[in-house]
Amino acid sequence: MMYPLVSELAADQIPVAVSLRVLKLARQPYYRWLQNPVTEAELEAAHRANALHDAHLNDPEFGYRLLRDEAENAGAPMAARTAWRLCHQNGWHSAFGTRRGKNGTRPGPPRPARA
Repeated sequence: MMYPLVSELAADQIPVAVSLRVLKLARQPYYRWLQNPVTEAELEAAHRANALHDAHLNDPEFGYRLLRDEAENAGAPMAARTAWRLCHQNGWHSAFGTRRGKNGTRPGPPRPARA
């Protein structure tokens, strides 16, 4: 979103009207954003992510489905796809779900081909 950039330009004594015109943004959405910079959807996603993170700290071996159930019990209901997306974005994976190589380590890069 370009609105924080407009606010920074305004702090540098560049008029808001000029900044919005150059960036090809409308005035009304900018002033609406200025009144409420954090949307309800972003706030709800943050609460859901917080509930998932708390559940992950308690039981790191759980996958996103069980973390979702724990978050619902804590009062943050969400769809399974939402729980997967939040877990995937933040890197909260099940301790048992990572694949390992034959010797217990992660597989490395491919070997170079022989000439």
